[in-house]
Amino acid sequence: MDFETLSNCFLGIFEDIKSEHQEVFVIHSLQNDIDKFLDFLERNMTLDEWHVSFNGLGFDGQITQYIIQAADQLREMSGQDIAEWIYGKAQNIIDRQNTGEFLEFSERTMSINQVDVFKLNHWDNPAKRSSLKWIQYSMDWSNIKDMPIHHGSEIKTLNQIEEIKSYCSNDVKSTKRIMQLSKNQIALRKTLTEEYGINLFSASEPRISKELFLHFLSNRTGIKKYDLRQMRTHRTHIVVKDILLDYIKFETAPFKLLLEKFKDVIVYPDQTKNGFKYSVQYKGVKTDFGLGGIHGARQKKVFESNNDMIIMTSDVTSFYPNLAIRNKWAPAHLPKTEFCHLYEWFFDERRKISKKDIRNYVYKIILNSTYGLSNDKNSFLYDPEFTMRITINGQLSLAMLYEMITERIPGAIPLMQNTDGLETVIPREYQEEYMKICAEWEKITNLELEHDTYQKIIIGDVNNYIAIQSPKLLSPDKVEEMKAENPHYLYYENESGTSYCATKCKGRFEFHNLALHKNKSFLIVPKAIYHYFVHGIEPKTFMAQNRNIFDYCGGVKIKGEWEYVEHFVDRETNHYKKDPLQHTIRYYMSNKGSKIIKENVLDGRQIQVQSGKWLQTVFINYEEKHINEYDLNYDYYLEAVEKEINGLEPRVNQLKLF
Repeated sequence: MDFETLSNCFLGIFEDIKSEHQEVFVIHSLQNDIDKFLDFLERNMTLDEWHVSFNGLGFDGQITQYIIQAADQLREMSGQDIAEWIYGKAQNIIDRQNTGEFLEFSERTMSINQVDVFKLNHWDNPAKRSSLKWIQYSMDWSNIKDMPIHHGSEIKTLNQIEEIKSYCSNDVKSTKRIMQLSKNQIALRKTLTEEYGINLFSASEPRISKELFLHFLSNRTGIKKYDLRQMRTHRTHIVVKDILLDYIKFETAPFKLLLEKFKDVIVYPDQTKNGFKYSVQYKGVKTDFGLGGIHGARQKKVFESNNDMIIMTSDVTSFYPNLAIRNKWAPAHLPKTEFCHLYEWFFDERRKISKKDIRNYVYKIILNSTYGLSNDKNSFLYDPEFTMRITINGQLSLAMLYEMITERIPGAIPLMQNTDGLETVIPREYQEEYMKICAEWEKITNLELEHDTYQKIIIGDVNNYIAIQSPKLLSPDKVEEMKAENPHYLYYENESGTSYCATKCKGRFEFHNLALHKNKSFLIVPKAIYHYFVHGIEPKTFMAQNRNIFDYCGGVKIKGEWEYVEHFVDRETNHYKKDPLQHTIRYYMSNKGSKIIKENVLDGRQIQVQSGKWLQTVFINYEEKHINEYDLNYDYYLEAVEKEINGLEPRVNQLKLF
């Protein structure tokens, strides 16, 4: 469902989740469907029908509740007066949100139950914030057109109303598509809601974690949920030397100095962004430390295992949760024994059950989110010292392993260290010694490591890489399932059967199952790079085979005092012209296109969306035609791919690691 609220016109469209049947309601001086609309809402309540929306809890559901509560009054009013009344309510909702006030109706006070896919997917979080237009772009929706009429405009004709209907219907259908893509997540929340009696239908993963941990902790401690929710530990400062684990020790000068630097740090919880930064140069790698996690990688290059050398990768099992569990840490305001037992119980229970079991995923959410919530002032888990104990000791613990491996294995070459694991090239003859060192580290830290080997790793930097695991044999009954779920993996057929090499893509090399809030611009580039390094397909060949126009598209969105304009040459007059564009734009690089410019409405500053000679074609509405008819400028995409490949593995006189 979706509403459009204009100064003198209201429109609501609802589409059945199992069919394309729509109910459309217009309230205007030319058409007043208020009786029909109120009867429909009454049916929703009587039959316990739910509304699925994008930001319904924050807007559409609020409007619905206002209308339900004023039903008798509205039936006596004219279409003009009702539309103006609804518009006033809509502006009040927006003003409340802009000033940080609570909205009038909470989820539990709404007469009609909601599934809000905006909240559910955590797109209200600053790091993931996304509009419906951006999600439409991300899921390759055919029409990502903005509202054609400003909400403050006066609607005078039925043609204008039909234009708004077309726009609103498109938003409803795309919201329905998001619901379908979120089907498993909705099913999970339904199960949890029924099992624990907590309405989690529109809950983000952090909120699920918070609510369930609260539920279990309340049961264990006997403290009422309301009282737990009020608890926090606020700190003016944290002295790092007082929270360091006793086992943190180093053998080499660079890491000894690192430890001394940390011992001098005092953390002020309200100033953590640049609270501490320090880098260690060691064995050809610059590794950065701070108040978050460890990050380090060799300069961009391709590394391969061979007969003499092997790439080892080791990750700490559930690293941050286990640091707290093994060291009996808890937020200071919570009962320590009960918190630690409960946290460990979630970890142990998760290990017992299959990854296909819904509880496995739930426990994973709880384990990972609890650490993050300890640094959230709005959470009952808030205690920044608990957070710092985990992040600082975690970095130093991993740095110990890094040092132990590279100092004690002759010829070891560190590749990457990142938050909870590391990758190292070692001589194959020392593989057993590597495992012994890791076991020794596990004994010191009381943590566990998970190991694998890579046959190749393509490193752009610590956050951008492609890793190809060593081959693993597949059981015959799993071959088709694996190929269907992961068609991009490497597969080998031999006398023993079918083997596969799983691949991991991070950062700018990601292209498979990208989260919808991420920017998927020019997906053809990471796809071509991947197929070159993994499957040995030349970029030009790959592009000739890829007929998906959406893979060639980029997306941009505007905010603040800026707008997009299109600069182009009018073919009839041969003069430059410019047209305003909408806030969210999809486009591709073309031979005979235009220039998309970002202009500041206050001072006139201009920034090209794509600098240089390249031209763009705006692609708001999908047109089905042969790929050659789109006028794609393949040179742009090939240049981007070749630049990345040559930076990693020069095509001429290629360098070899071994």
